[in-house]
Amino acid sequence: MMTSTSSPHSAALAWIAGVGASAGLGAALARRYAHGGFTVMLTGRTAERVEAVAAQIREQGGRAHALAGDISSEQDVARIAGELRQFGQLRSAVFNAGNAVRAPTLELTAEQIESAWRTNVLGGFAFARGAVPLLLEAPDAPEAPAGAGSLIFTGATASLRGRPPFAAFAAAKAGLRSLSQTLAREFGPRGVHVAHVVIDGGIDGERLRTAAPQRAEQAGADGLLQPEAIAESYWQLHHQHRSAWTQELDLRPYREAF
Repeated sequence: MMTSTSSPHSAALAWIAGVGASAGLGAALARRYAHGGFTVMLTGRTAERVEAVAAQIREQGGRAHALAGDISSEQDVARIAGELRQFGQLRSAVFNAGNAVRAPTLELTAEQIESAWRTNVLGGFAFARGAVPLLLEAPDAPEAPAGAGSLIFTGATASLRGRPPFAAFAAAKAGLRSLSQTLAREFGPRGVHVAHVVIDGGIDGERLRTAAPQRAEQAGADGLLQPEAIAESYWQLHHQHRSAWTQELDLRPYREAF
């Protein structure tokens, strides 16, 4: 049973961008933060899917609001950021959007390269520009040893290593990683914990099981990352004491080669 104790005006908010299917990482992150007492603000492109996840959380006793929009649109992000203030104080923001373009390098189009860049790099920048000012409004007091709040980005194996057929995805994810490092160096001293999480392996969610069911079967028990287990690591990152912050964390199944 999720807890619900704060009034709307004093609620601690978690903004999760990149929420799709209920059996996905974005939804798992939303459930984990809601279980921890946060009011979760959910953003994704498909309004019906985002609302379905929010409704599921509310049915379990949590607080959740669907704020659909395109995270790569500066206008959408600015609108959503403006709406957040009426619900409480932003304490954690998670950028979980991605666009895994897959094609042999010489078959990629400029439009595909740009699409991957827009979702990951421009989207990450727009999200940070919307979230960081809200996080900085939180008091950075001794009784809040975790700092002013957290800004967490979802990365991938491609963030660290480019290989075919993922040239577009690797270039975009590497850019997002560099952006996270820049933000960490700029806003860490001001109390915002910026972290980048490298998901090094397949996530056992709707997307993978629909697109590559054979991979899920071949992976075997715990051969894929469980969304709930990933979400727990994000939760722990948010609660790290500011004297020992992690900027980058890599997660992979125990049998994954690296």
